Amino acid sequence: MKYIVILGDGMADEPIPELGGKTPLEYARTPHMDRLAAEGACGQLRTIPDGYEAGSDIANMSILGYAPERYYTGRGPLEAMSMGIDLSPTDVAYRCNLVTVKDGGMADFSAGHISSTEGAALFAALAPALPDVTIKAGVSYRNLLVVPQGKGAISTPPHDIVGQDIAGHLPTGGDAPLLLSSMAKSREVFARHPVNLARAEAGKSPATQIWSWSGGRRPSFPPFKDKYGKNGGIISAVDLLKGIARCAGMEVIDVPGATGYLDTDYEAKARYALDAIRHLDFLYLHIESPDEAGHLGSVEEKVRAIERVDDVVGMIHEQFDGVIAVLPDHPTPISIKTHSREPVPFVIWGKEQDTTTQFSEHEAQKGSYGIRDATEFLSLLFR
Repeated sequence: MKYIVILGDGMADEPIPELGGKTPLEYARTPHMDRLAAEGACGQLRTIPDGYEAGSDIANMSILGYAPERYYTGRGPLEAMSMGIDLSPTDVAYRCNLVTVKDGGMADFSAGHISSTEGAALFAALAPALPDVTIKAGVSYRNLLVVPQGKGAISTPPHDIVGQDIAGHLPTGGDAPLLLSSMAKSREVFARHPVNLARAEAGKSPATQIWSWSGGRRPSFPPFKDKYGKNGGIISAVDLLKGIARCAGMEVIDVPGATGYLDTDYEAKARYALDAIRHLDFLYLHIESPDEAGHLGSVEEKVRAIERVDDVVGMIHEQFDGVIAVLPDHPTPISIKTHSREPVPFVIWGKEQDTTTQFSEHEAQKGSYGIRDATEFLSLLFR
């Protein structure tokens, strides 16, 4: 038996008045997900353990069966693994966003979803000014900063403070002085950089500085194959998911045109998934766009992103003879523009059938699988 999990990052939400009191998942046209629910069985997952922030790192590790309480060290080291950076035991790696700070407030956690080429140019200019750390450009606004002999720091995800003054959310702890000085130096270097001048002239948000957060040391996971007895792979445009895959010894399948944003190539992701499952036992297909729409606070874009995820579900369902599961990793409610920790709906098709008729937050509460801890999910799927 072969298995494909299709994860729509941040798909879950709350009822929205302008959608007639429906959630985006209930309002969107999702005939393929609804068919899976009608022919399969649904339930809910608690993806965020008590004491942890509602992040995609925590949620996706949990869904893959790697309990954060045992294996999580921070988001930064997972992304370092994806970028091929070999961290020493004393290195502390931080996720490093390019952000737009205006009048002391976090105006944009992604610097207007700056392109990878623009980000790389900014990082190339910044690197000589930061001799005490290592920085590496990643995809779009998602980059990395490594502190040798790091002590760690308490930090805030920039997407959690959009519209707020940054003064109350600056890093604290052992690495804080170095992180704060790096931020200050980035403001100097970026202020008159040609990339930002061109973006400003085009009416786009400039990258005014870096913002380092979620640092940690290299984690150690038991291999996915040893844990489940199956060859697994992941498709994602996001370094975080690729890093989790590499830590778990899973295959990382790169898809041309996968951007990790609203404009990602959904059809290509489905094609590559169908091709990869020929030689794999298990494939985890991660689609970031609903989460990005939630962070933007755009109801229209979130509904559209969910409908595009449904197109992917339809393509795979039509051509795949195996077990399919669909779920979000966490809610990203439009009302707060960031992640929340409520349980998420899931559907498994190709095994059991219950009385659910639609894939949604409310309908999943009636599902025969009930509410479960996310670390049990793959064991349930493979059972």
